[in-house]
Amino acid sequence: MFKAIIAALVIGFLALGFKSIRPPPPSICGSPGGPPITAPRIQLKDGRHLAYREHGVPKEMAKYKVIFFHGFGSGKHDGSILPPETAEEVGVYLVSFDRPGYGESDPDPKRTMKSIAFDIEELADKLGLGSQFYVIGYSMGGQLVWACLKYIPHRLAGATLIAPVVNYWWPGFPANLSKEAYYEQFPQDQWTLRIAHYLPWLTYWWNTQKFFPSSSVIAGRPKFSEQDVQLITHLSSANMQKVNVKQQGEFESLHRDLMIGFGSWEFDPLDLENPFLDNKGSVHLWMGDSDGLVPVTLQRHIAGRLPWIHYHEVSGGGHLFPYADGMREAIFKTLLFGEK
Repeated sequence: MFKAIIAALVIGFLALGFKSIRPPPPSICGSPGGPPITAPRIQLKDGRHLAYREHGVPKEMAKYKVIFFHGFGSGKHDGSILPPETAEEVGVYLVSFDRPGYGESDPDPKRTMKSIAFDIEELADKLGLGSQFYVIGYSMGGQLVWACLKYIPHRLAGATLIAPVVNYWWPGFPANLSKEAYYEQFPQDQWTLRIAHYLPWLTYWWNTQKFFPSSSVIAGRPKFSEQDVQLITHLSSANMQKVNVKQQGEFESLHRDLMIGFGSWEFDPLDLENPFLDNKGSVHLWMGDSDGLVPVTLQRHIAGRLPWIHYHEVSGGGHLFPYADGMREAIFKTLLFGEK
């Protein structure tokens, strides 16, 4: 009897443990009981959908067509990277889209950096953006720019990375440099990234358990700089819109972002070659030197290893530096017209 009770308790604890680490199924948009579909979407070859939103001047009138990749916990509504005045002055059409699992875009459990690059190419073709287009990625969205430079460089007219999140496990980083930068993060974020990289099957549990603090970003308490704090008080809700970005579930949006972004990549960005040897395009990397979320030391190393990238370091800039006065205009005009 005693052995039977012990066995039953062990089985019970194992069942509870399995339940706690197994993420719930996503609530797919348009499915019975799921969130409604309210945005325009394109259907990909594999049947999935990407929801998008258009900004700037009408596509038919635009001189420049840009695809924007949103950051962690954001979505297609954040097109505020393009000032309306710049769009009208220069003639810019910008499309932002919900990355897989965010907002109203279907999740992609098989997502890789390579697959998302081809999703982007298909989005451009379905929207009729032409043979070449520009890409801009902010924060976590910057990682998609690396994927485009690797897998679809022939489709790019130019590219900009803004405070792009780095993966501390890229082989091209010197071990001492990446280790030093890694330990500059909050201890709770070190654990979050360590689990996403080494034990991705525990990512859901780690970010939902109550025993230890998990991601400071998910908790809404990231390592913001003094400039970031000042900018937050002036940013309107339109600039920081996060409408229904997690409505299909945090696992397929936030948690899978961590697993892909900090997992083992199929390539090392530091091995990439210049896609614009003909000088008909350029790649730019913008970084604030006071960014508390992304280490500036690693961006400097990237710029040194890849001299074909035009590196712009903003003195006193935090992670939100693009929203400081004049920065968004400078970022766009530098991408479209070259160095000033």
